[in-house]
Amino acid sequence: MPEYQNPQQDPGSERRLLIVFALTFFVILLAQPLLKKYLPQPPAPAAAKQTELPAALPQVAQNSTIQGTVSKVNAAPGGEKQATAETETVVENNFYRITFTNRGAQVKSWILKKYDDDAGHPLDLVNQAASAQYGYPLSLWTYDEAQRNQLNSALYVASSSGAINAPADLTFEYSAQNLLVRKTFHFDNSYVIGVETSVVSGGSTVTAYPAWPAGLGDENSPISFHAAQIEYQFNDKTTQVPIKKVSGGATEHGPYNWAGVGDSYFAAVFLPANPQNVTLITLRNALQIPKNPSKPSDGTTPTDVLGAAVGNPSGVTSNRLYVGPKSLDVLQSIPVPTIAGAEQDLRTLINFGTFSFIAKPLFAWLRWTYKYTHNWGWAIVLQTLVITLALLPLRISSMKSALKMQRIQPQMNAIKDKYKKYSMRDPRRQEMNVEIGALMKQEGVSPLGGCLPLVIQLPFIWAYYKMLGVAIDLRHAHWFWISDLSSRDPYFLLPIVLVISMVITQRMTPQTGMDPAQQKMMNITMPLMMGFIFFNLAAGLNLYYAESNLITIIQQAVMNRTSLGREMREIAAKRARKKQLK
Repeated sequence: MPEYQNPQQDPGSERRLLIVFALTFFVILLAQPLLKKYLPQPPAPAAAKQTELPAALPQVAQNSTIQGTVSKVNAAPGGEKQATAETETVVENNFYRITFTNRGAQVKSWILKKYDDDAGHPLDLVNQAASAQYGYPLSLWTYDEAQRNQLNSALYVASSSGAINAPADLTFEYSAQNLLVRKTFHFDNSYVIGVETSVVSGGSTVTAYPAWPAGLGDENSPISFHAAQIEYQFNDKTTQVPIKKVSGGATEHGPYNWAGVGDSYFAAVFLPANPQNVTLITLRNALQIPKNPSKPSDGTTPTDVLGAAVGNPSGVTSNRLYVGPKSLDVLQSIPVPTIAGAEQDLRTLINFGTFSFIAKPLFAWLRWTYKYTHNWGWAIVLQTLVITLALLPLRISSMKSALKMQRIQPQMNAIKDKYKKYSMRDPRRQEMNVEIGALMKQEGVSPLGGCLPLVIQLPFIWAYYKMLGVAIDLRHAHWFWISDLSSRDPYFLLPIVLVISMVITQRMTPQTGMDPAQQKMMNITMPLMMGFIFFNLAAGLNLYYAESNLITIIQQAVMNRTSLGREMREIAAKRARKKQLK
């Protein structure tokens, strides 16, 4: 097992532990008369939903009424409380359909009604393969593995079974051998549910955290698993920890406004009632998944699955839990009033990257375009056209700067030949740089002139890359032969177009300062490298880059016919002839 630090070992834990012991002892003394009076009496069937628990256990909604049948109860003379058979309870609203089992009082299925999986069925965010090995959502995580197994395998008494509609409350209770457990869930008409849990053993509160232990159900390929990450926020700082940097079983102390696990498009995050007193347990486990989800017979490949457990280290945990899409409209509607210095919602679950100040307006613009095209593929096509045309002045500026540099290249070479007899450490070599600088200033040439326009484009291109990579709107969006713009091109046509268009662009662009042999290598190497990088990336990204290259070919063809373009090609041809004569 991975090593972890028990939260009870942090500074001040001894004092808090003494306080807990003192309060528990006081509660036990007060409860003695009640236990003597009521404990010997077997509970009546009609009162099964109202069975009393010790005062240390919380109740979320004492006045709520839940329709449905009640699990059969085995009430032993010693006060044990557990069901005799496994039952299920289905809770439903406009956004989800959650199936609870009373075995472990955990979730077997969490269907998002507004989203489909790759097979066109309603999306189940419970990763069935991983959960069967490492635990289902809303199981309890404790530092004692034997106790953890007991808590998550016991048959709880459910306040309702069958089907119920939100708004509603659902409670699970279990007691045996001085162990008292209570889980209460509150449901409304949103993606958020309320979660309260408590575990008492031998009169002492047990540190037990509600967990989402085994990834998300849309992670059905190695690519999706690699997008998994641990995410959390406190005030204006949001952190996404990639899967490679997550330590399984690690204890991370808060404060957190929210914390949990997510991938590119969905998330399961806990919103603690008390952000100042919260602990995050990061979970990471090995899993074998199919190499090709559509062909399970092709074998499996190893990967890791992430999970998170979040709760109050002092005992009773009160959280809200958001399980849903990383959709900007939805996330902005989830209030997080504990956040200070930032927007009080979940919008930062969408990671637009370093250049978010560019990516966010681009995303808003893309969504606005979609309102008129009613197709995300055509929205990308139109936006790419506008962006590429807008960047044309920078391309022209780069060519002009390169031309000026080539005009003075013979003079620069003469200066370099003049000083080549001196070693690099000779102070007189500095005079060479001074002369070259004076020449460039005289001719109005900037040493960064050719690179600066390209550097200016990089943040813009990267922002677009990040924006398309996190836009859930592109998930399962169709465009011609592509059924999902968020997944790779099924026939790899766009990556092929990208490579071919880059080769053509490289050959058409006058590269006057490059050796012909080096130029020939770059004309092939760079496009192949880009094709390798984009081979498995989303089709929406490939559409953007492929179209951008095609437009650039047209731009370059026009520019080559201008006086600027003709002069650059003449210089390049002259240099090539000189190289051949040598």
